[in-house]
Amino acid sequence: MTLLQINNLQTFFRTPQGVARAVDGVSLQVGEGEVLGIVGESGCGKSVLALSILRLLPMPPAFFGGGEIRFQDQDLLAFSSDEIRGVRGNRISMIFQEPMTALNPVFTVGNQMMEVFRVHRRMGRADALGNAVEMLAKVGVPAPERRIREYPYQLSGGMRQRVMIAMALACRPALLLADEPTTALDVSIQAQILELMTGLKAELNTAILLITHDLGVVAEITRRVAVMYTGRIMEEAPTLDLFDAPLHPYTRGLLTSIPRADASFEIDSLTEIKGGVPSAAALPPGCHFEPRCPEAMDICRTQAPALEEARPGHRVACWRAAHA
Repeated sequence: MTLLQINNLQTFFRTPQGVARAVDGVSLQVGEGEVLGIVGESGCGKSVLALSILRLLPMPPAFFGGGEIRFQDQDLLAFSSDEIRGVRGNRISMIFQEPMTALNPVFTVGNQMMEVFRVHRRMGRADALGNAVEMLAKVGVPAPERRIREYPYQLSGGMRQRVMIAMALACRPALLLADEPTTALDVSIQAQILELMTGLKAELNTAILLITHDLGVVAEITRRVAVMYTGRIMEEAPTLDLFDAPLHPYTRGLLTSIPRADASFEIDSLTEIKGGVPSAAALPPGCHFEPRCPEAMDICRTQAPALEEARPGHRVACWRAAHA
């Protein structure tokens, strides 16, 4: 059953250089209990998409140029300020990219966690404290009764990320937006955080929209993947299909740029996608990837391809894939 349905979403920013089209006509859906991965280079619009869902962008300079964000069959863009505040942290929660800046440094972990229960569950202080300790224990924080009295700077990066996950799942949300949840963590802690998220998803049946640039993380826990570039979805497919038979040249470029070791554990020479991501305020005509694409055709320079189904459940926005 569909939980989140995004239809032709357009999130723009007014800048001195012109209107920046950060999210430019994105359509996707997330089912109940599903894990959908959003991947792409920095600046492709992944985080803006997540912030748009919760309407956390500063307006102005941001504004919605059109589209719908339907959650449990309600359009979040039509909600009042009070109504959307009732959704944030309650029915939809978010794990932000950097827990050190997301957590308030002048309040204890306990004060920040208790606020979730007191605002959304109308609990008294004693009940909120008990539930906060219980959630910290659930996400694997040792000695939660002691940690809850500490400040964020007293915790390690992995511990702070666990606190963020505990806060995000405190009200058992139907949807969790996870923005680079393992960035800046070492490999062993990354594995623990991914295992934790997978276990809690199974226990709570929470759907997850996982935003990352790490294709290894995507392969680990997602069921479907959408590849974004310059605010648009270039390809969307089941995870195994995307890794086994990618259709878009950009997706193939991302996959071939993953470092690989040979039998002697030496890293092979790295490949790269030539060029850089264009400015969202000065996008090229036609396909936005055309200036960097080794397979571009004449039509790519003048006409943008639509995101269409090339195989069952596999959509791609590419003229060459459509003509293959």
